[in-house]
Amino acid sequence: MKTKTYPRYESKEYVNMRELIEDVAIRYPNRFAFSYRHKPTDAAAERVSFLAFRNDVRALATEMLAHGMHGKHCAIIGKLTYPWVCTYFALLSIGAVAVPLDKDWHEEELAKTVAHADCEFLFCDEKPTSRTELILKQAGIASAVYLTGGEGKDSVATWIESGRERLEEGDRSYFKAVIRPLSLSILVFTSGTTGSGKGVMLSQNGLMQDLYAGLKQVSLSKKTVAVLPPHHTYGCNVGLVAHVAAGCEVYLSDGLRYIQRELREEKPEHLTLVPLFIETFYRRILSTAKEQGKDKLLSRMIKMSNAMRKVGVDMRRSVFQSVLATFGGELRLVISGGAPISREILETFDALGISVINGYGITECSPLISVSHQLAPVGNSVGRPLACNKVKLRDPNADGEGEICVRGANVMMGYYKNDEATEEAFDEDGYFRTGDYGKFDRNGNLQITGRLKNLIILSNGKNVYPEEIENDLAATPGILEIVVYEGQSRRGVEHNAIVAEIYPDAAYLEKLGVSDPLAYFQKTVDTYNRSAVAYKKIAMLKIRTEEFPKNTLRKILRYRMDTSID
Repeated sequence: MKTKTYPRYESKEYVNMRELIEDVAIRYPNRFAFSYRHKPTDAAAERVSFLAFRNDVRALATEMLAHGMHGKHCAIIGKLTYPWVCTYFALLSIGAVAVPLDKDWHEEELAKTVAHADCEFLFCDEKPTSRTELILKQAGIASAVYLTGGEGKDSVATWIESGRERLEEGDRSYFKAVIRPLSLSILVFTSGTTGSGKGVMLSQNGLMQDLYAGLKQVSLSKKTVAVLPPHHTYGCNVGLVAHVAAGCEVYLSDGLRYIQRELREEKPEHLTLVPLFIETFYRRILSTAKEQGKDKLLSRMIKMSNAMRKVGVDMRRSVFQSVLATFGGELRLVISGGAPISREILETFDALGISVINGYGITECSPLISVSHQLAPVGNSVGRPLACNKVKLRDPNADGEGEICVRGANVMMGYYKNDEATEEAFDEDGYFRTGDYGKFDRNGNLQITGRLKNLIILSNGKNVYPEEIENDLAATPGILEIVVYEGQSRRGVEHNAIVAEIYPDAAYLEKLGVSDPLAYFQKTVDTYNRSAVAYKKIAMLKIRTEEFPKNTLRKILRYRMDTSID
């Protein structure tokens, strides 16, 4: 069967970060690149043009060179702020090695990682604290440069001003600094969801090839709100770098506490999110409709709107204006990465006038591997592999499912100072083993079926992918989070059972008058079990009173869960 083709969007290929920054300042000089509030309560946002952003990066990079940072490993620890953004772009623009780290890690873990990464410079948020001193001492770094809260000569703001003076006096080191696109440029440490952190070595060539191929599939709008953590490759390379390349204004969110207000005020046309955000928005829409006694009306309007679309009449933007207003009223596209999203959620957003497309990536691949074309979102699929990489399925089973393996320019150079882990990560043909299981549909779209380490292998040899069951149940009203796993019985493996553990929306259940969450959700499980094949049936249901442990990308840390059963 011949697969349908779709237009390739405009995308420019860059050699390195400096070339990208210089070019976008020429192409979009007066367009806004970044916007932010100095304080969340500020009435107006500060807006920085692409030309002004380039000038700030030039100045900061010049000062960095004066301090000997070319080719050196430089740690960045902080929240998503304009100084963080400038620091990351400036480091890559002079051929330094950026080492972005999770600010929420424990100070001992941060200190150990900074030392292990051979960092000679440290950029961090806070003024001198015991945490900063511990990191500096253990890594043997003389002093830190402060992203926010710093004073005097040790702040990014001061360095930008000093670098500006050097440029005015004729310092041209920024333009002459050697950047080696194929060499180590970004060192990302992943704690992931398995607890084993490794330093992923990425090159500028891999990053540039990845974003070039990704932007061929998706046409970014002129305005978004960034909410994902910047130390992660998805939040940084996709959420920031790709958006700069596309000439898009990025509003830097002050965090989850303020996101609803920011969406209403900033009016983004598209968002880059992980599924947890989308699922949260979905449940909020349903619960709000329920509170207002309009849940049945909303359901009828969706059915009516879908029927009208079949005959060529699209009234979604006006019919659901009040719902869309909660996102600012202009939102039309959501790019999701990290995990599958249930078809029910995708169809609901589409019915409201918001297209949700899935992408798939992993830190070791810079990070994008595949993404659905903007004009062809396919439920339960993450689209076709990007042109910059090749994907194969290792040891596929009878259903065509196998481990997803990737080879291409975007694939990592290896794990830092860990030859054994690097060797294990690649197969005999040089493909990177992602640890994820998937299959291709007849149109060449990749479907993620589960995580190798989460795979449940039953005593009869049958394989159960927990994510598949979770995806079936996730859209159930009242479920905030759900994890399916093999419960480990104290009586022996023959008594192990498939368990569904749910963290409920207590406020939503209270409004429904539900006093027994276990009985309430058991009805959902019973409905699922009636249609599920025997070996995929849920044998036990658990209800949590607190949310699951997560990393800063809001991925559930399964390895920290207690999976024991009686």
